[in-house]
Amino acid sequence: MSWRDVYEKWWAFCEQDAELEADFAAVDAHAESLEDCFYTSLTFGTGGMRGEIGPGPNRMNRYTVRKGAYGLAQYLSQQGKEKMERGVVIAFDPRHRSQQFANEAAATLGQWGIPVYLFNELRPTPVLSYAVRHVGAAAGIMITASHNPPEYNGFKVYGEDGAQLPPGPATALINCVEAVEDELKIPVASLEQLKANHLLVTLGEDVDEAYNEQLKSILPRPSLGIEKGDQLKVVFSPLHGTANLPVRRALETNGFTKVYVVEEQEQPDPDFTTVARPNPEEPAAFERAIKKGKEVGADLLVATDPDADRVGLAVYNEDKSTYQLLNGNETGALLLNYLLIEKADQGNLPKNGAILKTIVTSELGRKIADSFDIKTIDTLTGFKFIAEKMKEFEEGETHSFLFGYEESYGYLAGSFVRDKDAVQAILLACEMALSYKMNKQSLLDGLQTLYQHYQCYKEGLVSVTLKGKQGVEQITEIMDKLRKQPPTDIKNHKVVMLEDYSISKRIKLADQSEEEINLPPSNVLKFWLEGENWFCVRPSGTEPKIKFYVGVVGDSEATALQKLSSLKEDVVKVLEERTGVLLTP
Repeated sequence: MSWRDVYEKWWAFCEQDAELEADFAAVDAHAESLEDCFYTSLTFGTGGMRGEIGPGPNRMNRYTVRKGAYGLAQYLSQQGKEKMERGVVIAFDPRHRSQQFANEAAATLGQWGIPVYLFNELRPTPVLSYAVRHVGAAAGIMITASHNPPEYNGFKVYGEDGAQLPPGPATALINCVEAVEDELKIPVASLEQLKANHLLVTLGEDVDEAYNEQLKSILPRPSLGIEKGDQLKVVFSPLHGTANLPVRRALETNGFTKVYVVEEQEQPDPDFTTVARPNPEEPAAFERAIKKGKEVGADLLVATDPDADRVGLAVYNEDKSTYQLLNGNETGALLLNYLLIEKADQGNLPKNGAILKTIVTSELGRKIADSFDIKTIDTLTGFKFIAEKMKEFEEGETHSFLFGYEESYGYLAGSFVRDKDAVQAILLACEMALSYKMNKQSLLDGLQTLYQHYQCYKEGLVSVTLKGKQGVEQITEIMDKLRKQPPTDIKNHKVVMLEDYSISKRIKLADQSEEEINLPPSNVLKFWLEGENWFCVRPSGTEPKIKFYVGVVGDSEATALQKLSSLKEDVVKVLEERTGVLLTP
């Protein structure tokens, strides 16, 4: 059918659904806006689906949620009766319609006789991941759009290990979802029916308490916070999301009692009214935390995204009399270094220990791990690949998991959760900051020490939004052109090696020799330049964006920052010339 035919079918359905009629009224009547709602179905990828709320198969609404849940029901039925009987855990964040979408997913699964464990109130993603393992469910659903703007929502699927599905199972699930012919006709039960048939279990504080108890296991020096935690002042902002209660509970339990919450951002708010984007990666998200930090003389500022899987840190810089934000690579390096030092000092560093990081995460982590004779294993971008390796470690007993992280502000130290966990990261960061403070140092001092030992690694990101049908086509064209005609130099920087993850090949340009990359195929290109510098091109899997990552190494911080700024500009300019697409962030 043409998009107009799909439009007419959905419009006719408004007679049965007043909310859908209101969604139609809210859409710009311009043909291009309407076409984007109806010309295709919202992509259900390896991490689920995410999109703007609105009418049509290319938007998040009750019918596309039912489609995702119906596909999951079919996927579980293919796994057998035992999997279906174990049920599905469902959690949701404070976004528009999140609780409604959680209920719709429950009603769809229940129609197929699948038990549902539904949280009674909003919860963070890491608690959902933990709960799947805790109750022994076969799968989990998290209703969230992470750090996207208020008009978005999403549907993320988790496997029985509490991780997002790896490529094989994800493909099977995607096939089940794509097999749904008409999301408007999917039958659903009522929650009252589920209760009457003993298919609905409400989850609440019992899971919270069990998760909070597990958090203690990630701390290398748990007595430090209990004895001296009140000497560290922390300002915390949940950015209107789910982290408020879990973070405060975790910190208080472990002795960190001087926690000052940013009041204007404390309560859940689907419009995220105090920030343009609820993303701790963006400096603007810290404006109110910085103001609060100066008022109370805080040592550390922390902010989480709405579903509390990402966290940003800021530390007071005495020289500049303000707070300096740490990026994801800097925070990850500090946390990793602290963990390894403490475990080594206590004799708790396993000989087969390993850390996990993504291919776009700083190489500084590898240098730190190497100095402790700890193996570093790279994964594709996305925490599900880190979780997949964790599962391999458990099943094959090949390595002991020590730490996993990615540049996009995601960290994990305890394997009881299988997705990035801002609550864990904040608790560990507070112990680390307290340890430095007891030695009359700050985390910025710790970062400079790392640079002195391992050289200065700096990384940057250029993220370009290309929305709609035209944007999808432009992103595809960029990747195709870079594969067919890869650049051999970036201004004064010679390209020495190309890694094409779509074919799992590493190609040395000098002699065109090839090596296999032992990772699943992915639409990613990474270019290595002389002197350990690199850049990487990757379409986002969850947003209408193409991302350009850049990494450099310098003898000093000033040199590295200058190299980074220059290389970012040169990469964008060369790629614009190559592809003909304006790459303005």
